[in-house]
This record gives sequence, structure tokens and C-alpha cells, in this order.
Amino acid sequence: MRNPFPPSDSAPGHGHVHLALLPPGTPILQTLTYQYPLKLISPAPVTITPSADSDLSHQVHTLYILTYGGGIVAGDTVTLRIDLDTTTRLLILTQGSTKIFKTPAPSTLSRQDMNMHLKPAAALVYLPDPVQPFAQSAFEQTQRFYIHRQQHVPNPSICVLDWVCQGRRALGEDWNFFKYSSKNEVWLVDGSCGSDEKRLLLRDNVTLDASDKAIRTSLARRMDGLGAFGTLILYGSVFASLATFFMDEFKAIPRIGGRKWDTGDEADDAVQDPEPLVLKRKARQKQETSDGLLWSAAMTRGCVVVKFGAREVEGGKRWLRSMIETEGSVPTQFGDRCLLCLR
Repeated sequence: MRNPFPPSDSAPGHGHVHLALLPPGTPILQTLTYQYPLKLISPAPVTITPSADSDLSHQVHTLYILTYGGGIVAGDTVTLRIDLDTTTRLLILTQGSTKIFKTPAPSTLSRQDMNMHLKPAAALVYLPDPVQPFAQSAFEQTQRFYIHRQQHVPNPSICVLDWVCQGRRALGEDWNFFKYSSKNEVWLVDGSCGSDEKRLLLRDNVTLDASDKAIRTSLARRMDGLGAFGTLILYGSVFASLATFFMDEFKAIPRIGGRKWDTGDEADDAVQDPEPLVLKRKARQKQETSDGLLWSAAMTRGCVVVKFGAREVEGGKRWLRSMIETEGSVPTQFGDRCLLCLR
């Protein structure tokens, strides 16, 4: 019997998402295709009104990225392209940690490649659960974000979290995989002159390789007690307030010689500084110490890059959720759903 359906041009592990803008200005998920082992789920979009006294509102689409079986098997490759049209907004989440299963040999890698193209004034929030490499696994991923610029229109904005944990702690796993590599790139595409000229704004690499002969210590020893390590990348006007907040809070971290460390002086400071932000900062810094959390922030070519590590995944979630909720602009612009992976 002849197949009445046209042949598919998709390949195993490939997916494509296109959030289009239809006249007069309605965002719609025009394309959503995927093939095993990749799976994509998109619930109904939500309409966000930033403030009660504002008549302006916008739609936010949500995309869940997951795989059949909850992880990536050795040798599998997941390739995903996402296109966002002008002024559209997309929230990307996961339904759990991305598990990387054991490989028969270090040379047999699991891979994930994502290419995201954002047109002017588009905004993307990508806040997934951490990658969880099992013992004796090997994984590489590359995530490229193409920021398309146009004259007289605001640049696109991105808020991207990329993090990894030590493995299955309940089974005694402690960074004892073969390899983990993650690369994030932010490219500025200038189409104002008629040609799409690309300029690299940011390239961030994290490589944990147990076979590196130049380093004679194990991965667990190199991580120095951390159970999770991550990177947060912020760019664009939509997340300018959050980026400034991270930079200001980093400057406010107590340095040796810059603070009175006795309990009496701290109590006096609390009385003299009753502002809610100061009180929240002190409570958060106390929780950071309890969770063994370390972090830093820096700005390069318009991108704010935040690096953090925590003794456990829950400590990292607690800290990042506290920072985002305290500043408030991301939940206001994208809804409370954006924090699901940090709860």
C-alpha cells in the first residue's frame, strides 16, 4: 500500500521551533517539530500584564525540552534550532534534570547542539534543571545565541542558565564521569547594512575531563566539595535591571578588611540599615554560607556573566531563586512559571 503522507525531512534527534509574529502583532508557535530521542512540549501561552495600572500586555510562550527516558543515551545527538520573531517572548524549561547515561567507552559521546536566532526586541528566558552526568558518562554540548540587530529597534534579550551537578549523589557518584563539556556563545548579527555580519560577543567554556593527563588530581578533588556548578548569562534591555542587580550584589559581598566581623557591630548595622533590600541581603549571605555557595559576576561586551557553585543542587536553586525573586523583573515579565525549575 502506498503511503499517502509526504516523506519527512527531519532526522533523529533534530527539532525546530519557530515563534512567529502574525499581523497585526499576534505571536504564534508556527513550527514545532522534533524526532526521537528529542521531545518538545508547549502548553498554552499566557498573557502577562506587568503591572495592575498598565494597559500593556504581552504573550509568553513556554517550551519544555526533554528526552524519551529522561536522558541522553551514549552516542545520541540532540540538535535543536529555535527562531524568535520580533517582539516575541519564549520561556524554555525542562521537566527534570537532563540525565547523561553511561557510555561503553570515553570516545562514545552524547551530544546536544542548540542554535537560537532572536530577531530585534525578542526575549528568551532559559532556566533548566541541571545536567546530571552519570558515572562513566561522556557529554558535550554547544549553545549558540544569535542576536540580530536592527537600527531604531531594541536588541534582543537573553537570560540563560547552564549548570551541571556531580551525578547521582544517593548512589555515591561524585564527579566520576569521563567528560563533561559545555560551550555557550553569543553572536551579534548586524543586518543593518544588508549583509548579516557576525561578531562574537561572548564565548564561555566549561570542560571537566577526567582523562586530562596534565592535571593529576581527580575531578572530585578539583571541584573542592562543590556538588553543582553553573553559569548565568544576561544580555539586553529586558534583563538590564537583573544584570545590574547581580553586579551590585556582587560588589556588596563582604571582603576581608571591609567589614566589622564581630556580632555586636553586625547587630548595630541591622539597626542603622533597616531597608528591606539590606535585610534580605544579610539573610541571603547567611544562607550562602550555610549552603557553601560561592559566586562571582563580570561584564564583557554588554553581557553579564555570573558563575556560581554550591555544595548541593538545592543550595544553588535556593540562591538563584532568591536573587531573581528579590529583583523581580523576570517573574513580572514572564510569569511565575519561569521559576519552576528552581523550586
